Amino acid sequence: MQTDTSYRLVLASASPARRALLKAAGIDADTIVSGVDESTVEADDAHTLSLTLARLKARTVAARLPSDPGTLVLGCDSVLAFDGQILGKPANASEAVQRWRAMRGRSGILYTGHHLTDLVEGKQGEEVGTTIVHFADISDAEIDAYVTTEEPLHVAGSFTIDGRGGAFVDRIEGDASNVIGLSLPLLRRLLAGFGVSITRLWRD
Repeated sequence: MQTDTSYRLVLASASPARRALLKAAGIDADTIVSGVDESTVEADDAHTLSLTLARLKARTVAARLPSDPGTLVLGCDSVLAFDGQILGKPANASEAVQRWRAMRGRSGILYTGHHLTDLVEGKQGEEVGTTIVHFADISDAEIDAYVTTEEPLHVAGSFTIDGRGGAFVDRIEGDASNVIGLSLPLLRRLLAGFGVSITRLWRD
């Protein structure tokens, strides 16, 4: 890419948390929902599943867009590996409660796949971020109250760290933004692989 190119980042995700994270980092991304049916995609492990879904989302959105110079499409997907299971979003409140009763006082690994594609030059880059999450040993009453808010129904692993769920995570090992759903350091590396500094995406 040329250094005088004006860049536009398109986020292939419906996640308000990812968009808010980018905005806080100075990147005002456009969002286009891919419409990919995640339930139809299977994989043997969380690493592969998160990356496959991120790739599908990015490529699906990229196929709808004109090939404008400087347009970059980013797909992301997060899943939690816990106790030999791959946990995406819970199907309902009952499942979220069951998960939390199993997870409390224990740890899991949050995987977030990232796939970046350049519409004009055809470059593609991808990587998976991993963060160890240590859950607090919370009570049944706290679990019920948390699930009642419906926050855990809309996120991978049935928890967040940037909302009410943050009080129920004792600590993490790794990148916090990865747990929110988009690793900013990882995005910087992917952009650098395209010869683009992340600072070129900053908005005033």
